[in-house]
Amino acid sequence: MSILYISRPVEVKNSIPEEIKSRLRPGNACYHSVQNILSSRLLSKHLKIKIYRTIILPFVLYGCETWWLTRWEERKLRVFENRVLRRILGPRREEVTGEWRRLHNEELNDLYSSPNIVRVVK
Repeated sequence: MSILYISRPVEVKNSIPEEIKSRLRPGNACYHSVQNILSSRLLSKHLKIKIYRTIILPFVLYGCETWWLTRWEERKLRVFENRVLRRILGPRREEVTGEWRRLHNEELNDLYSSPNIVRVVK
């Protein structure tokens, strides 16, 4: 005679912000695992962008077909992507003063030829 155990149903929440947070965690872990490669001077920027598109981005975008985004979620995704792109593209040197500075978001968008992460999701 077999005993049938009936468990309570697990409460499922279809929360897009929680889903995005849970997708950004493995994306961050993957980013940190290849961080030394992305900041290396031995690889070209084109190759580093390919690494980003083929290794890191799929971790973040897994299951994105079902997401609807608010501005807050769009911002979180853009912050993640800009951080990775800043690591890949490096700082810029001001021609006038000769000082190093971080790239502005507009400069990142100009240098990164592919559509940004929010457009890919939409």
